Formats: sequence, structure tokens, C-alpha cells
Amino acid sequence: MRTEQNTPQLKDPVCHMAVSSDSPYHYQYAGKPYYFCSEHCLHKFKAHPKQFLGQTPSPAEEKNGNATIYTCPMHPEVRQDHPGSCPKCGMALEPVTAGVNEEHSELTDMRRRFWIGMVLALPVFFLAMIADMVPDWLPQRLSMRTVQWIEFVLATPVVLWGGWPFFVRGWHSLLSRSLNMFTLIALGVSVAWGYSVVALLFPALFPSIMQMESGLVAVYFEAAATITVLVLLGQVLELRARSQTNTAITMLLRLAPNIAHIVEDGGSERDIPLEEVRPGDILRVRPGEKIPVDGKVVSGKSNVDESMITGEPVAVAKSSRDNLIGATVNTTGSLLMEAEKVGSDTLLSQIVNMVAEAQRSRAPIQSLADTVAAYFVPAVIGIAVITFLFWWFIGPEPRLAHAVVNAVAVLIIACPCALGLATPISIMVATGRGATAGVLIKSAEALETMEKVDTLVVDKTGTLTEGRPKLAAVQAAAGFSEEEVLRTAASLERASEHPLAEAVVNASIERGIALAEIDRFKSITGKGIIGKVDGRTVAVGNAKLLERLGIDAETLLQHARSERAEGKTVMLVAIGCEAAGLIAVADPVKKSTPDAIRTLHAEGIHIVMLTGDNRATAEAVAKRLGIDRVHAEIMPEQKAKIIKELQAQGHIVAMAGDGINDAPALAQADVGIAMGTGTDVAMESADITLVKGDLNGIVRSRQLSKATMRNIRENLFFAFVYNSAGIPIAAGVLYPFFGLLLSPMIAAAAMSFSSVSVITNALRLRRMKLKTEKRVQIKSGETR
Repeated sequence: MRTEQNTPQLKDPVCHMAVSSDSPYHYQYAGKPYYFCSEHCLHKFKAHPKQFLGQTPSPAEEKNGNATIYTCPMHPEVRQDHPGSCPKCGMALEPVTAGVNEEHSELTDMRRRFWIGMVLALPVFFLAMIADMVPDWLPQRLSMRTVQWIEFVLATPVVLWGGWPFFVRGWHSLLSRSLNMFTLIALGVSVAWGYSVVALLFPALFPSIMQMESGLVAVYFEAAATITVLVLLGQVLELRARSQTNTAITMLLRLAPNIAHIVEDGGSERDIPLEEVRPGDILRVRPGEKIPVDGKVVSGKSNVDESMITGEPVAVAKSSRDNLIGATVNTTGSLLMEAEKVGSDTLLSQIVNMVAEAQRSRAPIQSLADTVAAYFVPAVIGIAVITFLFWWFIGPEPRLAHAVVNAVAVLIIACPCALGLATPISIMVATGRGATAGVLIKSAEALETMEKVDTLVVDKTGTLTEGRPKLAAVQAAAGFSEEEVLRTAASLERASEHPLAEAVVNASIERGIALAEIDRFKSITGKGIIGKVDGRTVAVGNAKLLERLGIDAETLLQHARSERAEGKTVMLVAIGCEAAGLIAVADPVKKSTPDAIRTLHAEGIHIVMLTGDNRATAEAVAKRLGIDRVHAEIMPEQKAKIIKELQAQGHIVAMAGDGINDAPALAQADVGIAMGTGTDVAMESADITLVKGDLNGIVRSRQLSKATMRNIRENLFFAFVYNSAGIPIAAGVLYPFFGLLLSPMIAAAAMSFSSVSVITNALRLRRMKLKTEKRVQIKSGETR
């Protein structure tokens, strides 16, 4: 992009593309204007401005900082530097990023309260059951009043100490006016225990119909204690299950080796901790060892198992100048490598960060559960009050006892924890599962939208093809030699960063052709390049470039058409004012592309190819692969426009690309998918990154999206049905027909296990099989 010297160059803070100050998409934040390349980027910025301005530390920064940051799985906006409970829903906060050997402090505390509470509550429960059902089994010296006092002494520490976290969270929910499940638990337990204390100490206050022959009133200490213990058990099971949702992150963290073998200047080797590796260090990687950091092969040949990062089962051959990914396994030969990215810059660290961020994001479907929950708790309290009044005034004797028991049952069984967990737990498991298969999902919204995609727009070079083109043919016009054409073009292309340029330069070097110095190099977007070589003006590009220069190339164009019909990309070369020849370059289609396209077609996805390449070449590739629609010879800025047109027609569009020029289109698409082999700008603009960089990753991401949304709908259905059916039963609707009442203890057990059931259902996503994927198991620090 060319700008005037007095005009400051602006950058879109979302996709980092250069934009003009006259862009129609702009937004004022914190007193400063920001400009965007598209409406999509503008909306993304408005939703999370701090994220794109670098004001919110990443999970890795938080993890490696002075304090671990804790957040709520249901309310990711809640963040604090110490453990505790969420002020909105009361759930235990958990670390933003799980450590390898980290155990949740809340789980330890709840487990201790549960075991001590159970030891005290069991005698209360059995004593109450014997006293109610078979009183003859009690020792003769043990009066009913003594039994009640024993129950009081044993149950009170269970309720007041064991259930203290529930009372604290319930009280906070009242203060913050965010009624939640702990509001209901605290009310239910305190009513049962408080009623029993009053009945024990002041039995005369109750109607004579409620008093026994001894003047005592029935107490419910066993219900209060048992409810507390069952809720504690539910918390222990839930916290333990929730900790399993971080299995993917924990597994990824364990992949990295602890030490690296550094090669000194004199050739000697020594072992150093991984944290001490710096960019530029030369490291030895022995057969069977893990590659310590990201870098490049300096010398040696080997096959590297990258399945734990990419999900691909076939080991990749590596030799000089090839890239290496940290934590992958060197299988056969010995390698010397140069460290390039270390610490938080490695691909493994970026994957961990991306998974952690995605696990804390919110899917649009979560708003449904949030809306219901906002009205649900006040409605339950209202139903409990109505239940109490109904049984007290209309129910059979003893009315007050029935009123208390049924109201408590309503409060306990209706806790909406399962409803709140239904979406975030599935998202957490799914994003972790995707990471182990080489599919990195940035947000829950992208995971949800991917299921609805009906149109996939793909770039050709680097997405459908290898992105590493090779010279296929050189043809010289009359008066020029093939070597002269190749040497002149390669000299000029050496200043270009285009993948085709690299192919031409490499071919010249392989043929031993010495390249010349160039002058006045200029790149013309969408047409080609111009410069001076050996004092002569040279142009390399398409027919539009030569036409612009007034050079007749009709003879060359006839040869170019036949080359393009075979799927090759053709560059015309002009030296001076004459058409000197052409260079044909072939970029082989990735082996995985045809199979992936067939699978996507089988799912009803329409595939559109966008490319700046010549139409004949593009259509030859599209015909071979069965692509539905082709847009060829388009400028980079036209890609986003085409996606807008598809969206205007009602399509849900995913865009897959890997280059800087794809960034605006990736940001515009409903789901942007970046190839992990592409540029950082493309990956920053995208919603999903495919580590391996082939279309099978898109198939996997769609499979994962469909399975996740199905899992979420199952969870929400179960939670809605459970609460809808449980409340009337707890209120006593079955009593007139069957004489049945729901015990508060049974209600507590049902409530606790409903949350565990939702989490268990979500954990099934960890075991799902994704296309062409090799499952990786980590055991005792080894990869299998």
C-alpha cells in the first residue's frame, strides 16, 4: 500500500492490516480513534477491545506472573488473583491455565468437609431412621428427647461447618442481587435446621396436633445434615470432573522436555534446563528424544513424529533448513538444530494459550441458559413460598411439618447448576479435544458457528496446494536463450517475497546460474514486478503487466494457455521492450485436498476458490478437485468483497487462507480458518487455526463443532426437563394421587448428581474420533 508522506499509516488492531483514516469503519475507545478494514473487525473490537489492545494479559502471562489468575467457568469475565467463589453464580473459581501437577484447592477443601460431614451425618441418619421406623430397636434408657439432642449435637457441625461455604455464597448472592443455586441450598438447609432447633428447644410453640405424646415435636436434623453432605459430595464430584476438562492442557504441558543438549562453540555438549535455551542456540536432538523448542535443522536427517501437535499419523522427513516443532519426537536420526522460538513463543505455548482462552469464551447458545437462570431462581423461591403456604393452610396434618419439608425439597431440587454448566463444560472439553487433533479454536462462538457453515471459501496457493511451487518449464522467444530468460527473471525475483519467486530463484541456483544485481525494483500488486537487471528494464508478471508496458506478447500467450491448461502458473518475462519468454511454475496439490473436498461436499458444503492466478490455471485445478465455483485473477482486496456478497445472499461463510493478503477476508468471514503453515497475520485474523495446514483440519473442526453442539443441546435438554419435572414432584403434586412426597434428602441427591451427569456427558467429547487422526497417549512423560 502506497501512502503520502504526510499521512500516518494506520493499522487495524484486529487483523493488523494497513487501513486509511477515511475508512467507514471506525470506533472511539478510551478517547482514541481506531480504524478497521471491515465491519467484521469493527464488531470484534467492540466486543473485546482490551484483548486486541494488549491490555489483558494472556493466560501464559498470567500463569507465569507473580500470581495465578482464577476465573469462573460459567462467567469468564470474573477474574481474581486468589481462589474463591464466583460472586455471580457461587461456583468455585479455577486457574485460568492448569498446571501439570496442580490440584484445585477448592476440591481439597470440599473433600475434607465431605468426609468429616459424612462421619457425623451417618449416625444422625441411622438414628433418625430407627427412631421413626423401628423405635423398639433403641436402648430403653435412650429417650426420644435424648435422641433429638444427639442428632442436634452431631448435625450442627455438619450444617454450620460443613455447609459454611454454601451459606457464605448464598449470603453474597443476596448482597449482589445475583440469586443462584447456593441461594436455594442455603435457604433449604437453614430452614430445615432452624425449624428443627426451634422444635427441639421450644416444642410448646407448635400446635398440639404436631406434638407427640411426650410433648416433643418431630425434628429434621437428619435431613439438614444429609442434604449438606450430599451437596458436598456433588461439589467434590463436580470439581473432580471439571478438573478433567483441563486434561488437554495438562497433556500438552507434559509434552515439553525438561532439558536440552546445547552444543558449545568448541563442539562440546552439555545439558541445560529448557528455560535457559535462547534463540540462536545450537542444540543436539538424539534419536527417540523430544525436540526441545521451535527451530530449524542445521545438519542431519531424521523422521519426526508430529502427531501430538498436528494429529497426523505419518512421521515427517526432516533435513537441513526444515522447520522443527518443539515437543515433537525425533524418531530415527540425530539432528543439530538452531533454536528460533523459545518459552512462550513456541507453537506449543501458543496452543496452550489459545486453548485456555477459548475455554473461557462464551458461545451464543449460552445466552439462552443465562436468560432462563436469571428468572429461574426467583421463580423457584416464589414456588417454594407458595408450596409452604399451600401445605400450611390446605394440606393434611401435620401441616407445618409438611409445609417445611416440601418447601425445602423444592428449594433443593431446583438448583440450576446443571443448567449453568451445560454449555461451558462442553466448550472446555471440545476446545481441548481440538487442540490434541491440531485444530486450535479461538472462541466458543467460532465453534458454534462452524456447524452452520454452508459455504467454504478457499485460497489456492498454500491452502489447496503445497505452497512450495517448483519450476516446471522455461520457454524463450526468438532472440533469447532459456538461460538468459531464467537468469534475468531470477535476478529480479530474488527481491520478491512471493512463493513463485522462491521457486524461480531456487531453480537458478540448482542449475548453477549466477544471478545479477538489480536496481529500481518495484512490485505492482496483482500484475507483477519491474526492475533493472544489467542496465536493462526487466518485467516479470502477467499479461496485464506487459500490456501496461505496451509490449506485444501474443506469441507467448499462446504457449502460456497450453501450460495453464495443465494447471501450471505462467509468468511472462520482458527484457527491454520485447517479450523474452515465459516461466511455468507448478504448485502441487496437497495429497489430503481431494479427499477432504469430497468429505465436505458430502456434508453439503459449497466450495468456492479465490485466487489471483490466471483463470485457465485456476479452472484446471478446480476441475481436477471438483470445486464448485472459481474466482480467478482477483486482487487481494476483492476477496473480502466476494465474501460479503456471499453473506448478503444468506450463506454462512468460512474462509480458509494462509497469507497476509487473506487477513481481511478471514476477518470478514463468519469463521476465519488460518493454515498453521501460513503467516502470523493470517492466524491473528482467524477464528480457527489448523496446525497441519490442510483441509482435513476443516473436516475435523466441523466434526468437532457438530459433536459439541449436539452435546450442549443434550445437556440443556436434560437440565430443562430435569428442573421442569422435579419442581412439581418436590412440591407434592403426586401426593393426592399416590400419597407420595419427595424427601429433601432425595432431592439433594438428585440435584447433586444432575450436575455430575451433565459434566460426564460433556467428557464424552474427549473420546470422539476425528478424521485421519492418530490418538496420542501421554504416560510417564513418553509419547506413544
